[in-house]
Amino acid sequence: MASPPTRVSPVIAKTPADFRAACDAARRTGANVGFVPTMGALHAGHLALVTHAREQLSALTTAPPFIVVSIFVNPTQFGPNEDFVAYPRDFLSDVEKLSGVGVDLVFAPEASAMYPEGEQTRVRVQRLTEPLCGAFRPGHFEGVTTVVAKLFALSGPCLSVFGKKDYQQLAVLKKMVRDLFLPIELVGHPIVRETDGLAMSSRNAYLSSTERERALGLSRGLRAAWNAFEAGERDAAALRAHAHREVHAVADRIDYVEVLDPDELSSFASVPIAQKGRALLAIACHVGKTRLIDNVVLGEDPLPGRAS
Repeated sequence: MASPPTRVSPVIAKTPADFRAACDAARRTGANVGFVPTMGALHAGHLALVTHAREQLSALTTAPPFIVVSIFVNPTQFGPNEDFVAYPRDFLSDVEKLSGVGVDLVFAPEASAMYPEGEQTRVRVQRLTEPLCGAFRPGHFEGVTTVVAKLFALSGPCLSVFGKKDYQQLAVLKKMVRDLFLPIELVGHPIVRETDGLAMSSRNAYLSSTERERALGLSRGLRAAWNAFEAGERDAAALRAHAHREVHAVADRIDYVEVLDPDELSSFASVPIAQKGRALLAIACHVGKTRLIDNVVLGEDPLPGRAS
């Protein structure tokens, strides 16, 4: 295991050119770059991604890794009626938290730097973006892939860590990296949960105390389906029903409760769950005005419950 990082305030880069130059300079010293893209409002889940990047790179070489975190609330992944303006922002607190986990560089550009006047290019992954959140957030994944492609173009070769809570996003980005031959090792990190089982999310800050208690219905639904799967249930509709029952009891609106092939994000019409051996159970719903997502890969992930 890597040694605990020394607490040092990270360098702040504001321009794409400075970000690229810092990563290039680090590689010239023999360091490997570890990169965690975020939208800020950082919590323990984000910090776990940083720690994982450091541990993964420290296992490869004796050279100290160069750890980078971007903080950028990306406007192109928000729809016209979504929470771009209200999205929580606390840059000074974020930098303080990153100092505690040994981040070397924070890239915090203005929107005009990432999307300069006259820019026209967008990156789109097709089929994987169609189900789940793609059906309810038109244009969202095009915004995600575009900004992450830009970030990867600037970072250069690196190991980049994303959380599995955004399971579809991780699948889409892995596809983009493969299809575009990007020199990126993309790593998923297990969902980090609060002590009561709620998946950590910056948007949890929107929840009232009553809504937060109701939000626990998502992890209860995942556990119900997980237990059924472990008991031998392999029918997608039945597994979905176990989760849907718990979510329906607490949600003001459900976008989806779906059981899909975890690799293709498609239904099990041709290849049954029993043959695949794994199934993605994904949930998106609204509790109050807050949209929450959660998931578990049945047959692969441990029981989604209270944090240890």
